[in-house]
Amino acid sequence: MAAVAPCLVLPCKPITLSHVASSVRCCTGALPRRLPVIKTLAFSSSLSSVAFPNGGTPIRALEKPKPMRRSVVCEAATKNKADSASKRARQAEKRRIYNKAKKSEVKTRIRKVFEELDILKKKTDAKAEEIRSVEELIAKAYSAIDKAVKSGTLHKNTGAHRKSRLARRKKTVEIHHGWYIPAVTA
Repeated sequence: MAAVAPCLVLPCKPITLSHVASSVRCCTGALPRRLPVIKTLAFSSSLSSVAFPNGGTPIRALEKPKPMRRSVVCEAATKNKADSASKRARQAEKRRIYNKAKKSEVKTRIRKVFEELDILKKKTDAKAEEIRSVEELIAKAYSAIDKAVKSGTLHKNTGAHRKSRLARRKKTVEIHHGWYIPAVTA
């Protein structure tokens, strides 16, 4: 979609100024043969002290415009904002995919730890050495959580909360099998 910009016809002499009707499109590159002139304006310095004492400049209309060469000036909108917005959108999409992968890894590791702990809790003849494999999974989950916190994917409090959940669940399994006896506080 092409942007239509306001156009002014500027004469070669800097004294007069003409405004082109809005139906003329100058951004296409082709100029019409006759430019419709609405009014030619001239700036008068003799009336400025009487009509505008605060320093304004009055404008008076000329009766007959003199034929002169005209040049067309067009204002075109810059595309810098659109480019920066699309760049931000690309960056946001990259970060979203990266963060999604990190969060997915954290959730997968936590889920694997919980599944192993549930299996271990259901065993009636479980031994204390079997918790070693769960501790390795917990270490990998801690590592994934710490990396996600370091990269900014997770907030540090969220990471601490998830690590705490893992430790609490492990402790409940140890208490259930009698491998850990909590100290009684008075």
